[in-house]
Amino acid sequence: MNQLKALIFDVDGTLAETERDGHRVTFNRAFTAAGLDWEWSVEQYGELLAVTGGKERIWSYLQQYHPNFEPPIAEISTKEWIAQLHAAKTAYYTELLRQGGIALRPGVLRLLTESKAAGMRLAIATTTTPANVTALLEAALPDGLGWFEVIAAGDIVPAKKPAPDIYHYALQQLQLEPQDCLAFEDSEAGLKSAQQANLTTVITVNDYTRSQDFSGAALVLNHLGEPELPFEVIAGSAESSTYFDLALAKNLLNPVRH
Repeated sequence: MNQLKALIFDVDGTLAETERDGHRVTFNRAFTAAGLDWEWSVEQYGELLAVTGGKERIWSYLQQYHPNFEPPIAEISTKEWIAQLHAAKTAYYTELLRQGGIALRPGVLRLLTESKAAGMRLAIATTTTPANVTALLEAALPDGLGWFEVIAAGDIVPAKKPAPDIYHYALQQLQLEPQDCLAFEDSEAGLKSAQQANLTTVITVNDYTRSQDFSGAALVLNHLGEPELPFEVIAGSAESSTYFDLALAKNLLNPVRH
């Protein structure tokens, strides 16, 4: 029997609905501040989310919509200019979080609190920058950074999701085997990343990812649920559970064969 020892969480779209009303908004603020007439709509940003990583997303946008673009600063490369633009966007994003502009998704705080009280180890595996993770946790959780033993984020590994590198790194830092952990994701790319690291994975969809392919996920939900706000099971079995807790997490690692 597998023994659950750690929960590993993605951040954007999983812990909080950060994409549409957080990252997209602050990308646009950074574009305006840089004198650019770019404006990523809700729909367009949904398409751009197929590319993981903010700097990578800007690069993909340039290739698709502005293939002849030249940085306004002649002395630096396009790669360096993108890094500067993305750093400005990160500053806008962290300020938005400090202002309390983004809340945790249903069930997240409850599950984290239960896990911490039970001595469960917690980790993060995300493509977003460490600054974004820090800002979200500090804004949404009291002493939130201290709750997570490992924060694997941003460019700490060479290949981003759907590559498994970030999960391999998190498992290495935890010194745990995949069968002793449960991963939480919101996207197909995130699921593929976790699957390639042999992790049992729970998906909580959002408006951007609801129609993606989550084949092989242990459980697909609309959110983690609360006692007064039951989750919707989209795929898989939650048995009689109506909200996600540690008991359900442990059952997913050791499913009953009917």
